[in-house]
Formats: sequence, C-alpha cells, structure tokens
Amino acid sequence: MESLRILMLIIYITLFFSLPTSSTITPNHSLQYHETLVSSAGTFEAGFFDFGNSRRQYFGIWYKDISPRIIVWVANRNVPAQNSTALLKLTHQGNLVILDGSGGRVWSSNSSKIAVKPVLQLLDSGNLVVKDGESSENFLWESFDYPGDTFLAGMKLKSDFVTGPYQYLTSWRDKDDPAEGDFSYKIDTKGFPQQVTTNGTTIFYSTGPWNGYLFSGASWERMHRFLNFSLEFTDKGVSYGYETLNGSKLSITRLMLNPRGDAERFLWSNQRQSWDIVKSHPIDQCEYFATCGVNSMCNVNYLPICECLQGFTPKFQAKWDSHDWSGGCVRKTKLSCDYGDWFKEYTGIKLPETSSSWFDRSLSLKECETLCLRNCSCTAYANSDIRDGGSGCLLWFHDIVDMRIHTDRGQDIHIRLPFSERDPRRSKRYLNPKRLAGIVVGLVTFIVGLTILVRATSKRIKGMTQPKPVKKAIPWKHMMEKENNSLPIMFDFSTIDIATNHFSNTSKLGEGGFGTVHKGTLIDGQEIAVKRLSKTSRQGTDEFKNEVKLMATLQHRNLVKLLGCSIQQDEKLLIYEFMPNRSLDYFIFDTIRGKLLDWDKRLKIIDGIARGLMYLHQDSRLRIIHRDIKTSNILLDDNMIPKISDFGLARIFGVDQAEENTNRVMGTHGYMPPEYAVHGSFSTKSDVFSFGVIVIEIISGRKNRGFRDPHHHLLNLLGHAWRLWNEERPLELIDDILDDGGDLSLEILRCIHVGLLCVQQNPENRPNMSSIVLMLNGEKLLPKPSPPGFYMGKDNMADTGCSKQYEMCSVNEVSMSSFESR
Repeated sequence: MESLRILMLIIYITLFFSLPTSSTITPNHSLQYHETLVSSAGTFEAGFFDFGNSRRQYFGIWYKDISPRIIVWVANRNVPAQNSTALLKLTHQGNLVILDGSGGRVWSSNSSKIAVKPVLQLLDSGNLVVKDGESSENFLWESFDYPGDTFLAGMKLKSDFVTGPYQYLTSWRDKDDPAEGDFSYKIDTKGFPQQVTTNGTTIFYSTGPWNGYLFSGASWERMHRFLNFSLEFTDKGVSYGYETLNGSKLSITRLMLNPRGDAERFLWSNQRQSWDIVKSHPIDQCEYFATCGVNSMCNVNYLPICECLQGFTPKFQAKWDSHDWSGGCVRKTKLSCDYGDWFKEYTGIKLPETSSSWFDRSLSLKECETLCLRNCSCTAYANSDIRDGGSGCLLWFHDIVDMRIHTDRGQDIHIRLPFSERDPRRSKRYLNPKRLAGIVVGLVTFIVGLTILVRATSKRIKGMTQPKPVKKAIPWKHMMEKENNSLPIMFDFSTIDIATNHFSNTSKLGEGGFGTVHKGTLIDGQEIAVKRLSKTSRQGTDEFKNEVKLMATLQHRNLVKLLGCSIQQDEKLLIYEFMPNRSLDYFIFDTIRGKLLDWDKRLKIIDGIARGLMYLHQDSRLRIIHRDIKTSNILLDDNMIPKISDFGLARIFGVDQAEENTNRVMGTHGYMPPEYAVHGSFSTKSDVFSFGVIVIEIISGRKNRGFRDPHHHLLNLLGHAWRLWNEERPLELIDDILDDGGDLSLEILRCIHVGLLCVQQNPENRPNMSSIVLMLNGEKLLPKPSPPGFYMGKDNMADTGCSKQYEMCSVNEVSMSSFESR
C-alpha cells in the first residue's frame, strides 16, 4: 500500500512539472489554462491565473522562479474570463484574443498592423510581443505599449503628440482585483516634462521635472547606483524609460504603483530570496503635491515644515499659524517689471511643477535670466539640464508651486524679487553718495550730448526726400522678443511678399471678411500660411495685437502655431505654420472629401478640439475665451490632427472671472450661443456651445446654418438633432458616409449626447471642457440634456430668448459685428 502511494506521488510530480510550456505560439496553436509561455532565459512566464476563483480567469505575466508569484502585466485586467476553460489564441492576421469556454471574445489586442507569419513570443524583458516571422524584430504589437501597474526595465512610457495615445501606469483596484484603479503614474507634457501621480484628474504627488539624469525630486544617491534613466522628447513626443546597469539577476527590479497610489521601487535579493523596497513615493509630507501652497518651500527637517519664500508672506496668516498652508503665500511688494528686479538663488531644491512653464534647451543660464527679466510674468528660471555643468533654459510664470528642499541632491533655481528685497548691505552700496553723484553727472552728460546730436541730425535731413516705409516694431509690454522658434518673430514685409509670389491669386488659400490667406514658401523651403488683413477688415489693430499677443503665449498640439507677424504702414500680416489639409469644413460638408474622414478620424478630431479648448480655458497660463469656434477655424495637419486657429476675437479672463458683457457682439452666426447673440454675455460656456455645434455638424455632415428640419421648418440642425433624440431616433442624424453599425453606433450615440449637452439653452447647464473630455473618453452615464439654444419647438418657445425676428442667429454663418446705436 505504501509503495502504491509513493508511485502515485511520483506520477503526480512528474505530470505537474511537465505541464506544457513553450517560448512561442503560432496561429495553429492556442494557450489554455495550465499551459504557459516561458521566456528563453526562464526569467518570465505568461499564462492564465486566478485569485482563488477558477471561474474568473486572467491572462498575465509573472516572474517564473520568484515566489510568491508577482504579476507584472494583465491582458484582460478589466474583464476576467468567466469560466475555467479560457484560452489565448493568435489569429492569422496577428491579433491576440482571449476566448471564454463558449467561444465568446473576452479581450483582443486590436492590432492595426497585418502580419504575414505572426508569431507570439515572451521576451526575457517581460515584453509579450507579436512578430512577423520567427527572427523578425518588427513588432506588430507588444504588451509594453499597454502598461498596467508595473514599470519594468526596457519599457517606455510614451506620449505621442501626433497620433497618441499617452501611455502611463494605472494602479490595481485592490490586491486581488487587477481592474483599473484610481491612481495613474504618468509623464505630464503640458509644459516641460515632469513625472506626476494623479488620483483621478488631481495631482497626488510629483517627483518633479526632468533634469537630464532623472526627475529632480527622485533620490539621486539610491537610483544611480544600479539604474540608468532616459527621457527623449521632441516636438513629436516624449519617451521615458530605464535600464539596469547590471543585466544579471542581481539587478531584477520593478516599479509598482500600488492601489493606495504609492510608487514603490523593488530590488530582488538573491541572498534573502525576497524583494527589498529601495524607494517609495510619497515618503514624507513634503512629497504630497502643493503641501505648502504656492510661493513657499517645504522642508521636512524643520518645524513647521512650510515657509514662505523670501519676499512673500502668508495669504491667510491665521490659517498659516494653525498649520493650514493651503492658501500659500503672496508677494509683499509687486515686481517693478521695469527696473531693479533681481533673482535670489536657492540651492539643493526639487524644482517646482512645470505644467505652465516654458523652455529652450539651446540657451545658456545667462540668456535665460535675460529672457525672464524681459517678461513681466516670469517669476523664476533654472537650467533645464544639469549635465556637464548645466545647460538649457526653464522659465516659470506667475505662482511657484510644489517646491521643496531635496532629500540628497537637488538643483539650483533663481526666484525673481523686487529691488526692495535686496540684502540691506547691497542696498547701501547702491545708495552710496559718491556712486550716486557719478551716476547723475554721467546722466546729465548723456542728455546734453543727445540733444546736440538730435539738432544736428534734424538739420541734415530737412531737404531730403521722405524715406521708404520700414517695418515698425511692436512695443507690447508683455511680448518676449526671441530668435528661436517657440515665440513669434517680426518678418520683413518683402520676405513674405516674395514667399507668396506677391500675394498672387495662385497662392490664395481662402478669403473672408478679415482679408485673404495665402500659401508661401520661405527661402529655406519652409511652407507657411499668411493671413493678410484687408484695409477694411473687421479685425482692426486691436484685434491684430490681441491675436499676436495671445498666440505668443500659447503652445498646445491642438492650437495652430504662430510663427511671426509683419507690420508695414497699413499692411498687417500674421504668419502661421502651413496646414496641408486646410480646414475641417473643407471635408465634412463635401460628399466626396467627407469619405476621407471615417468615424475614427472624426472622433479624434472631436477629442482634439475638446483638448485644445480645455487648454485655453484652464490649462494655459492665461484663461482664454475664443469666441469664434467654428469648423472653418479648425485646421487639419497632414495627420488630420485638429488645430484651433484665428484668435482675433479671443478674450483673456481673470482666474475668478465667470463671464463678461459687451455691446460689440462679434462672432459667427450658427455658432454663437443665445446669451451672447442676444445679450452680449460670454464665458467659457460660449465656447462650449460652439463646440457642441461642431460635434453635431461632424456627426451629421451638415451645416447648422441654412439647415431646415424636413418636418418642422422652424428647426435648425440643433433642433433637428433634439427632435430625433426625443423621438428615440438619434442615429438618423448620422452622416450617410459613416458606417453606423455595431459598436460604432454606441460611440456615435455618446457623442451626440455630449453635443446636445453642450448646446443647451441655459449656459449653466452646459458642462465645462474638462468634463467634456472625460465624457468623450469614458463610459459613465451622462446627464439628460435639455432643449438646445434657439430651439423653436412647441415645448420651448418661451425659453429660447430668441424671437422669430432673431431667427437669423442660427442660420447665417456670416461673421458679424453689431454695434450699439449711437
């Protein structure tokens, strides 16, 4: 009997350790429960697993020889297979799919690339890849492009500004549920790249901006002993990753974002056969984002830990004294902006957050200081790269947020202060009587000499002919004059005249009430679009200056880039980057060209416009209301990425300003909300209304202006969409060009819902742009919309604020200027 038990045990052990394993899978094979893939060196293993319930199966990757099992990636993290007979299959087209026992699809890789001979392989880096052929390095799909909660060596967190998407870590819901949790570990690219961990849309903590070696808040002493970090960023995207300095098992490491939002760096110890936590964030109170509010310093080695920067005082002293630092600090004395401002150097610092910063990696620190002094809003500067003694320029504007004393090795930053905050001993030197007398004598001598020179010159030029007109400088106080590509420069009129072939008709791209737009080519071959304002243009000098000033400060992938401007007598030119695909209305309102915009492209255009408006309303240094959002002002680049243009009518709002009124109503009929068209009241919700009109136009392929509901002639396109929505026939709104079948109709239906929420009559009911971005990219239930603006249906006649005599406001797309009568 005993010998029989021993025999059974031997058979069981033999079967257990001979479970099917493989290094690759082809379309002729599938991977079932208890079967695994193993990387060639045996480091990683992939297969199905569960958390004690065999009817909830996940496919994941883990370390093969490390116990307990550590899951580093899960394919179907949000949708487990609901039985124990799930399998992983590679299709002949190169797609990975997970099927449940009934053959239903649970998860798919949805690869857009087509393979000839697809092969699935688990690499020793932990990357699960689909290749085209056994020996090919051409990856058609890879798990590293879809991070979970773990960041492995060799993985890259990428942000592609051209095609998207943005890649980041997302925590598990809890330790036994790999579904997406509340926390995200990402690279914020709104300004200079910085690492942030967010709870939903709120920053939880940040390890600071990139400094050339690592993110400035990370521990230099610990990390650089065994890791080499890298960050590559261009105008097309950002890529962040790391490699181990020792490729052996002595350097098995991972970064995990746990369900509580902590980012923990683990290092495997062969000696103890366990994981050591090398670093964890947040480790102290100063690591939580903006613990001390704005314009302050956090230092865990002092009590209290928060202190206002020099030249600043607590905004709410009583709260500050009770250790409520959320109000931050304000300046004691305003910056003069003209004379006497100076910079105090702080050393050993984790640099402040940089979402609203500006940078130029080619400038020196001295050039950086000069640039900052020339811009009244600039409050601090530092090197953007600390390697080789420091290089590059990083500028901060307005308030300084989330700065602390570094735990081991920080950076230098220079904070701008008024003259009154200078060291008293240095101030005495400036007030020395001998020095003051010398300055006075020198100044008097200069004035006398200048007077003599002016008189002599005026006599010489009296009989001379009038010189030819020359380019005028623009003395706007808040514009920084630069010679790099990030801010506009002044072009000589003759240069643009030659580039456009003397503004010939063959170079003309379009024409409107403002003037004409011409395509040009500069001497270096760069293509440009030139907006030439007509002498009778409704966009006068003030609007022209407004557009240049605004575009000089705005940088976003969904805003058109202003390259420069030119003024010569009555000629006013704006020079923009050239958009080869013209504007959105060129496509969606044309039955032939409209076919080039399938639903996927249209959805990306809608999302891009929304993100551009969200930047204008809340993420830029200035809060800006565009006031003329329409399809002809949405330009498309060669990848069909939308770019918002034409900021001539834009207005800057204060931080706490909700709305503004004007007697000069300017905009485009069909896109203006009722409160603006009728009462001259505008706010961020005005742009939201215009955005909603564009959404309905993109979905329907029809213009709001001139449209008449076939059954209710008083209804425009918005009213038509509302009628179909109430009659539970909203899909009849969809452009005939689009395929409205299957899952596609659900996406379109959600966009129609969002569009109707945006065009509601009452501006208070309309969502803001940040909510709209979440609505477009989420799956949560949306609120019920109310009737749209200018709705002339029977149930809303009293609420429209628009009588029949004002019906023109929704059907005429001519840009208008109406003035109060004298």
